[in-house]
Amino acid sequence: MDGHLIVLLSIAAVWLAAGIVADGLPRLDRARALRRRSGWVLALSVAGVGLTMTVLAAGLTSAGDTLVDRAAAQLTLVAVPALAVSAWTVRRVRRLRAGAGAFAAAPETPAPYGLRASAAHPLVGLPVQVTALATVPGLLRAAGLDLSAGNGFTGVALTLGGLAVLAIGIRHGLRHSRLAERTLPTGPALTASPAVVGSLHV
Repeated sequence: MDGHLIVLLSIAAVWLAAGIVADGLPRLDRARALRRRSGWVLALSVAGVGLTMTVLAAGLTSAGDTLVDRAAAQLTLVAVPALAVSAWTVRRVRRLRAGAGAFAAAPETPAPYGLRASAAHPLVGLPVQVTALATVPGLLRAAGLDLSAGNGFTGVALTLGGLAVLAIGIRHGLRHSRLAERTLPTGPALTASPAVVGSLHV
């Protein structure tokens, strides 16, 4: 196996692991488990961004056809979503972990729906999973598959990739909305007549 393919597989494995763990965060109903898993997402995301940017920077500063150059050439598509992870996901996951830590004194403390809704926010899971998806074309090219513009397979792959990103985004959005609805207050205040509600607003 070529050295640059090993590098690409390692980076893809980190992003895939981060995407899988991030996808499971909203299903955790215990604060301690949510804090622990969000720590995993944070560590994997930081590692993925670090590895990706290190290889890209080394490729830009290197003149020649080295292992790093060949690996960096296949990571150009990964750079943008990786930057989105560093800008949005890392900050949100750090806040999520801190919030879960406030409820994690006892092992069986339930995770509030507000925290689970935050874990389901599209900017937590979507950028990580899109980054993992963006590693696939580079892996295929490094493995010898022709993805040139004249290849009919390229159009199909782009269409499938776009549909996959759209489906992932919709799924995250629906799950976030469902959990956020459970954080809304319920009781007599929500069932009061319009006249009573109007009298509360001066």
